Amino acid sequence: MGALVKGTQSAALNEQEGEEHNQYLTFSLGGEMFAIGILVIKEIIEYGGLTEVPMMPEFIRGVINLRGAVVPVVDLSARFGRKRTEVTRRTCIVIIEVESDDGKHDVGVVVDSVSEVLEIAAGEIEPSPSFGTRIRADFIQGMGKVNGKFVIILSVNNVLSLDDLAMLEHAAGTERQPLPHAGD
Repeated sequence: MGALVKGTQSAALNEQEGEEHNQYLTFSLGGEMFAIGILVIKEIIEYGGLTEVPMMPEFIRGVINLRGAVVPVVDLSARFGRKRTEVTRRTCIVIIEVESDDGKHDVGVVVDSVSEVLEIAAGEIEPSPSFGTRIRADFIQGMGKVNGKFVIILSVNNVLSLDDLAMLEHAAGTERQPLPHAGD
């Protein structure tokens, strides 16, 4: 917690100097480092307690019960067209708040491991490349330079597009609907 306060204080100093910094949660996925803006992240939980929902796309792992709410869980690796994330003791679910036309929705994403919260200056973020990455270009918000290396900053609303959200909402709705009885 002290590191977060320290980071916030340095952000305030940098803003006074005229350079804007944004905070990002970094995590690893398939050996690569990714980041998501901290403002859309609600919490990070241990992997587990998933209920699989039949007939969902490969990238939808299932749903979890998060304090009484049904939250769909997406496997980011599978969403990127790669193989599903292999669950280890460091695997976790990052709960993200995604906006759509009809409000905000919580969605969980499976990641290999969470690294740290970093501040990346706006001047240290390059535009997304049009080629050379192993994920769709529209999934990338930008490439952040951190200690001489690039971190792929994800565009959450594109990775979890409105069409996908509709599918996820259907998955959550399916979970809540009672199954019909044979005599109905």
